Amino acid sequence: MDFNFSNESLELQNKLQTFFDKHIYPNEEAYEKAIYDSGDPLHIPKLLNDLKEKARKEKLWNLFLPDKQYGFGLSNVDYAPLAEITGHNWWAPEVFNCSAPDTGNMEILAEFGTEDQKNQWLNPLLDGEIRSCFAMTEPNVASSDATNISSSIVSDGDNYVINGRKWWTSNAINPNAKICIFMGVTNPDNPPHQRQSQVLVPMDSEGLSIVRPMQVFGYDDGYTGHPELLFENVVVPKSNIIGGEGMGFKIAQARLGPGRIHHCMRAIGMAERALSMMIDRSLERETFGQKLAEQGVIQDWIARSRIKIEEARLLTLKTAWLIDTVGKEEAKIEISSIKVSVVEAASYVIDKAIQTHGAMGLSQDTPLARMSAGARVLRIADGPDEVHLRSIARREINKHR
Repeated sequence: MDFNFSNESLELQNKLQTFFDKHIYPNEEAYEKAIYDSGDPLHIPKLLNDLKEKARKEKLWNLFLPDKQYGFGLSNVDYAPLAEITGHNWWAPEVFNCSAPDTGNMEILAEFGTEDQKNQWLNPLLDGEIRSCFAMTEPNVASSDATNISSSIVSDGDNYVINGRKWWTSNAINPNAKICIFMGVTNPDNPPHQRQSQVLVPMDSEGLSIVRPMQVFGYDDGYTGHPELLFENVVVPKSNIIGGEGMGFKIAQARLGPGRIHHCMRAIGMAERALSMMIDRSLERETFGQKLAEQGVIQDWIARSRIKIEEARLLTLKTAWLIDTVGKEEAKIEISSIKVSVVEAASYVIDKAIQTHGAMGLSQDTPLARMSAGARVLRIADGPDEVHLRSIARREINKHR
């Protein structure tokens, strides 16, 4: 296994860290204040667009795509530390056009889209002119098993008619979200993994409505939120299908592999920031005549946090290396492993950082409460822990049969 980063990755890491030090950290309070002062939870601060323009000028844009035709062409190993840096702030990935669900949608269109689909939707996404959403999860079925998806995509001459209810459709409430990738059943009589398809649905389509925004532990996540959507007899041309009928499950799996690497590296970035905050707090505060940093229990938390972060990072880099060398299919158990272990590690570190901060750690005065909610979400998003653990256990059991 080779975890050495290329010179290009090392240079980008330095540039990205410098950008954070100059432009992200100093503007965190101003970003939150701009949304609060607007009185509009969907308000997109001008600051965000200004920072996007700076990132583009500094060539810190579309870092994630492995195809040089569309981005830097970095390997997963080379991109991993960049994703980790962006994880230090919850809204920063968008500054560099590296935020979900756009990243996954761009990967889908780059790999499976037609030239017309790329021209109409991929290119504006790459340019940051529009945003997008991905509608897969449904309220009435266990969507962790993608073969349960029940929304329908019915052929009608040159068109498809779409019906269904989706929720946790991240970014769908964004005023700049112009296109939705919708997963539903086109071929109910096919084998289970060949029944679903994915189609492009413009967000202004007649019959598509936002039912309500969904909250995550009280956070609505503003313009990046996760609403429930209703599709009632939405009509799109057949040219909007991605990859052909029956390809929905395959495309979903292709999308989720690299996406889980991105999520895990950003989670490690969250954990690193939480650990740094924990240490700083412990050096500032005194209890019972001692700095917190001198208390044995705090030292234990700090030490265990460092160990957990290093373990998580190494397993994630191994997984990235496997994807680069043998492909997503051969790395699927490792992908499941990091999806569980990295989030467990990040959750531990964030929890101890909150505990070290006391009541302040629960408040809006630090990013820790939002980090805690975000880490908890990752135990369900992109497949719950139990599904991943089931896959790992089955492989281990099969070794002994």
